[in-house]
Amino acid sequence: MIQKQYRETLTPSVFYILLALCDRERHGYGIMKQAEYDSDGKIKMGPGTLYGNIKRMLADKLIEEAYEKTDNKPGSERRKYYRLTESGRKQLSMELERYSNAIELSKRRNLFTGMELPKL
Repeated sequence: MIQKQYRETLTPSVFYILLALCDRERHGYGIMKQAEYDSDGKIKMGPGTLYGNIKRMLADKLIEEAYEKTDNKPGSERRKYYRLTESGRKQLSMELERYSNAIELSKRRNLFTGMELPKL
């Protein structure tokens, strides 16, 4: 099977799923809550959106199931945990670089004149 190499822009949901998994393994609900937190509440994924994206991302080898459970809370044995693959890390890195380049270009062209930019 040929692995799909992403070159197009990621959807906001996929971007925030990758971002949620960049520092540790998480289960579905943890991914949803982290994406909502990271986006300041702008990304609120329901289960259908989340698990539809997870299914595609698993098929595209951007993420994989983590077989070691990262918490011992009651009920956690039923949860599936996910982590980034190397391909997923590269895709997230390319997307972050694309965003960074767009911001730099916008600054050079003074497109933010009169707008308050967040400090990076």
